[in-house]
Amino acid sequence: MTSIWICLILGLVAGIISGMTGIGGGIIILPSLIFLLGFSQQQAQGTTLALLVLPIDLLAAWVYYKQGYVDIKVAALICLGFIFGGWLGAKVGTNLPAGALSKIFAIIMIISAIKVFFTNPAEGI
Repeated sequence: MTSIWICLILGLVAGIISGMTGIGGGIIILPSLIFLLGFSQQQAQGTTLALLVLPIDLLAAWVYYKQGYVDIKVAALICLGFIFGGWLGAKVGTNLPAGALSKIFAIIMIISAIKVFFTNPAEGI
């Protein structure tokens, strides 16, 4: 019963943060599944990918779209690449040791955090 509440609260928190910031489930959900529910790296990644298959952020995207903040062409092109990239990444990721995947994930998060922290949005890239 406790894990049901953890999952529901985790989904709520991740949804709120995702709707506010546009981040994906990997930043919030994946580490939470590992630390709170004891998932392996592969289990956490697979579960996070499975929940994102459904139109999780449909309502949040709709709000941004209505405000004129969505470029449909860019989103569709990235989605197309993401479909094939996700397939290829899953093929590689399911064959790597969990320790290697954890380190790759951590490095990507650290680099991303540093880039976001030190970039002034007004200055651009």
